[in-house]
Amino acid sequence: MIRVGIGGWTFAPWRGPFYPKGLPHKDELAYAAGRVTAIEVNGTFYRTQSPASFAKWRAETPDGFVFALKGHRFVTNRKVLAEAGPGVETFLASGIAELGPKLGPINWQLAATKRFDPDDVDAFLALLPKERDGIPLRHALEVRHASFAVPEFVALARRHGVAIVFADSDEFPAIPDPTAEFVYARLQRCREAEPDGYPAAELDAWADRARSWDAGGVPADLPLAGPKAPKAAGRDVFCFIIAGDKVRAPLAAQALIGRL
Repeated sequence: MIRVGIGGWTFAPWRGPFYPKGLPHKDELAYAAGRVTAIEVNGTFYRTQSPASFAKWRAETPDGFVFALKGHRFVTNRKVLAEAGPGVETFLASGIAELGPKLGPINWQLAATKRFDPDDVDAFLALLPKERDGIPLRHALEVRHASFAVPEFVALARRHGVAIVFADSDEFPAIPDPTAEFVYARLQRCREAEPDGYPAAELDAWADRARSWDAGGVPADLPLAGPKAPKAAGRDVFCFIIAGDKVRAPLAAQALIGRL
C-alpha cells in the first residue's frame, strides 16, 4: 500500500486554496482525510496529546486512513539517546493506541546537531517496542546530520527493523536505503510557482520511486548509503509532502495520489 499525505491539517493559508470557503474549522480533518490517505502529526512532537484526542481523530477519518506521529522532542532532543527510555514510555502511554488500525509509523526526529554515534543509536533503537496494547508499532528514525549517511548506520537500522526517513531536502541527508518492512519519505521541495507544487515530471518520478519501494525494490536513481538489501516481497510506503511552499502541499499530494 502506498499512502500519500501532508503534515497536519490546521493551517490557515489552506483555507481557500485547499479548504472550501466557509468550511467550519472543526470539519477540516474530515475534509483533508477524504482527499489524502495519510497525515503526519507534527503536534505530537511539541506536546503530549490526550487519549480523547487520538480517539476523536480516529472517529473523524475514514477506514484505511493512517496517522503518522512525530515522537515527542523530549525523547529525541538529548545528548544521550540511550537515556530516553522513560520518555519513550511516556509517549507510548499517552493514548496513541486509541488510533487502533489508523496508527501509522512513529517518526523519531533527531536534532540536526546529533551526530552518528553507533553505540548510542543502537541503544536507542533497542528501546523502541514492537507493540503497544496489542497494536503493532512501526518506528522510523529521521536523522538530520550528514554523519549518518554511512553503511554502518544502514546496517544498524536494518538489524532493528527501523526505517530510515528519506528526506528530499537541500538541508538534510537523503538516505533511500530500505531498512524495514515499510518506507517513510518526506518530500520538502514544493514550489509556489508550480500549480501542483511540483513540475509534472517530478511528480511522475516520485510516483515511479514509490512504486519501486512498494514492489520491494529500490529506486534506481537514488544512490544508496549502504549495501543493497535483498529484494522484499513488498513494502508499505508512506510519502508526505511536508515543506517548501506549504500552501501547495495538499495539491501536490493529490496530484501524486492521482498518478498512483
